[in-house]
Amino acid sequence: QVQLVESGGGLVQAGGSLRLSCAASGSIFSINAMGWYRQAPGKQRELVATVTSGGAPVYTDSVKGRFTISRDFAKNTVYLQMNSLKPEDTAVYYCNADISELTWPRPRNTYWGQGTRVTVSS
Repeated sequence: QVQLVESGGGLVQAGGSLRLSCAASGSIFSINAMGWYRQAPGKQRELVATVTSGGAPVYTDSVKGRFTISRDFAKNTVYLQMNSLKPEDTAVYYCNADISELTWPRPRNTYWGQGTRVTVSS
C-alpha cells in the first residue's frame, strides 16, 4: 500500500504565496510521475502541474509563470510553490502519483492524497 500525505494549504490574500508539499510512503519501487490537481467548487478536477522522472514539468496555462513544481527524489516528495495567487486559484488541491509498487510484479497504480484547501481572498 502507498500513502500520499499533503500539507501546506491555507488562507492567503491575493498576490500572496503558499507552498504545498506531498510525501509518498509505503510499498514504493519507483515513482513514475507526481503532480497536483485542483477542484474548485462546482467545477471538475483539473490538472495544475505534473512532472515525470527525468521529464520536464507540465503546467496548465493558467498557472504558468506563477507556480513551480519540484520533486525531492530522496524524500519521495513533490512540492508546488504558488506565487502571485489569485482568487480563481481557490480550490482543494490534490496530490497525484503514478507509482510502481515494491512487490512483484511491480504493479503500477495511481494514488491520490486527501486534498488540502487553498483559499485566496481578494
